[in-house]
Amino acid sequence: MFNQKNVKVAVNNLTKKYDNLLVLNEVSFNVADGEFVCIVGPTGCGKTTFLNLLSKLIPATGGSICIDGEEADPSKHNISFVFQEPSCMPWRTVKQNIAYGMEVKKVPQKEIEQRLENVISLVGLGDCADLYPNEISASMEQRVAISRAFAANPDLLLMDEPYGQLDHKLRYYLEDELIRIWKELKTTVVFITHNIEEAVYLAERIIVLSNKPTTIKEVVEVNLPRPRNFLDPEFIDIRKRVTDLIKWW
Repeated sequence: MFNQKNVKVAVNNLTKKYDNLLVLNEVSFNVADGEFVCIVGPTGCGKTTFLNLLSKLIPATGGSICIDGEEADPSKHNISFVFQEPSCMPWRTVKQNIAYGMEVKKVPQKEIEQRLENVISLVGLGDCADLYPNEISASMEQRVAISRAFAANPDLLLMDEPYGQLDHKLRYYLEDELIRIWKELKTTVVFITHNIEEAVYLAERIIVLSNKPTTIKEVVEVNLPRPRNFLDPEFIDIRKRVTDLIKWW
């Protein structure tokens, strides 16, 4: 749960404009070290733009994003991104795909091998480590992308609806896998989803965004034990509360 004394990511007055269109309006929030935060909001509110700003893929119009008290800088900080679509490189094996982020960051080869062994074992990809993306399923590809992100030991892991293209059964399975890996590696995660049930299942806190110009409508604590039960009355209450926040304006 959030600890003000242990802030990993500090977002202050983050603003984004495209000409006269104000998309993001002075958004501020903190994320604790090792915290799992989900971001939800109405369709078209700019959730992906928000994540692109956090990752520094696009520049902000105003405000700041700090990691460990310093302005976020991809050349200095390790920011990993898992996209909606599978993003494996077809010419690299599963093992080589997972290693890619570490290679970019110039991690020593010995350490790459150690991390690969740990992550591949953790996510159960040992049997397909030498296969290519066209030889594995779409859900397995997404597990590879997530493994690649975690293997880089990121300061901040950003996830943009990574399970949006998968059916419900696979989503539930991969959500459990994600939580298991996150608990093991203690990575700071910001996860965007349009699925409120998914947000309640995964998050320690849920940041609810408003319509454009986007601000934070409310931050909802999710103080439920894991593994979480979709039929738990408290789970249902939180899901309804977040749904109502998005539905009524």
